[in-house]
Amino acid sequence: MTKKGTLYGIGVGPGDPELLTLKAVRILGQVDVIFAAASTKNDYSTAYAIAKPHLKNDVRIVQLGFPMTKDEEALKAAWRKNAELVAEVLDKGLDAAFLTLGDPLTYSTYGYLQRTLLDMNPNLQLRAVPGITSFHAAAARIGLVLCESKESLLITSGVADPARLEEQLNTADNAVILKAYKNFEEIRDLLNRLRLGDTTVLVSRLGMDEESILMDINDAPKQPHYFSLALVKRKKP
Repeated sequence: MTKKGTLYGIGVGPGDPELLTLKAVRILGQVDVIFAAASTKNDYSTAYAIAKPHLKNDVRIVQLGFPMTKDEEALKAAWRKNAELVAEVLDKGLDAAFLTLGDPLTYSTYGYLQRTLLDMNPNLQLRAVPGITSFHAAAARIGLVLCESKESLLITSGVADPARLEEQLNTADNAVILKAYKNFEEIRDLLNRLRLGDTTVLVSRLGMDEESILMDINDAPKQPHYFSLALVKRKKP
């Protein structure tokens, strides 16, 4: 019986190819197949572009297409199809890596793939390799202390319902809002209403070309880039 391969979910960080861990670089240089997620509308993968300098020359690259839709049935069908492609590689005894931005278990496509694969076969060998998150890299870029002492730190999604986001911000000392591009005008209005606008930093395309860092969220355009996050720091009394 052929020994099954291992799938590594590798976080490639927020954009800078130098922000991969030594473990991630080592594994990327060893695996037989690289899986890179992309929209079904194009074949470009940002995660692949970041990891490319660390891949061996003869590695096989497989693009996994995911539709940009809210149709749950269409999404489930796509995850199942892609999971079957991955399982087929592992069944041949080949090791593979699935590339994901930031960390593989934090707002990541890898989490859905992992769940689908384990539903298909609980005995598959899956290993997550943690990556540097965008908000940690953004805080380091501007020297912002995310939290200290007894302070709390909220990590949430800009896709969340505005009412829920307000409730969360009212109970947290400091916050990170990922996917801030989605409902940006509503998010900015809420932050200003809570008197947090001028202490919120908007970071876009961190570590990439055309990086943008705005120390006051009110200086941001109405529609920031897809790769945007907000760092919210509550004023000390």
